[in-house]
Amino acid sequence: MAQLTCSGLILGYDGHAVLSGLDFSVNAGDYLCIVGENGSGKSTLMKTILGLLKPLSGKIVWGEGLRENEIGYLPQQTIVQKDFPATVWEIVLSGCQGRIGKRPFYGKPEKELARQNMERMGITAFSRRCYRELSGGQQQRVLLARALCATRKILLMDEPVSGLDPLVTAEMYELIRRLNQEGVTVIMVSHDVTAAIHYASHVLHVGSEIFFGTASEYRDSDLSKRFMLPEGGDRHD
Repeated sequence: MAQLTCSGLILGYDGHAVLSGLDFSVNAGDYLCIVGENGSGKSTLMKTILGLLKPLSGKIVWGEGLRENEIGYLPQQTIVQKDFPATVWEIVLSGCQGRIGKRPFYGKPEKELARQNMERMGITAFSRRCYRELSGGQQQRVLLARALCATRKILLMDEPVSGLDPLVTAEMYELIRRLNQEGVTVIMVSHDVTAAIHYASHVLHVGSEIFFGTASEYRDSDLSKRFMLPEGGDRHD
């Protein structure tokens, strides 16, 4: 069953379209990677899916009873966010905010969920450490645990390996793949087409040309070949 269906989407700002002709769906358990050139509208699409922007035209329909505030979201980190002066425990637990309703405090269920997700991400030993003291890879694990507290079904991620070294990048990709294999639907914005083809089940390429299909179909497409090795032999990032 489709957890997310986008039909006839035209996206943009102040009536000016930056991306149009979007029709795609994401089923439970899919791993969708959104790729495209810089400025192609990837971030605009992510913001629209999250409900932060309204589409100029078309519609987004959530299935399985999902609502916008039940989505786990891992944004790109800013310098300010990387220096956030809170403990790992406080940040992970804050992902449960949408679960407490009108209660002014977190209860046992939320605290247990935070503990479980910290264990899943291998960060239990860091629970009392200050977030800004952690390495980039450790910080991403903390934010991923926080996102998992918001939902058990679907994760949206915007360039989750940006700025990480190759070893930590590989570890992060494997961690995300494991979550997907456990049944979490993944929607990821990425500039890394090679990784998208390797890890994702489906690829959405946005820009002057639109492609949506399986990762193997994208790998064999002319668009993929042009994007991965454009004229002149330089790889697109």
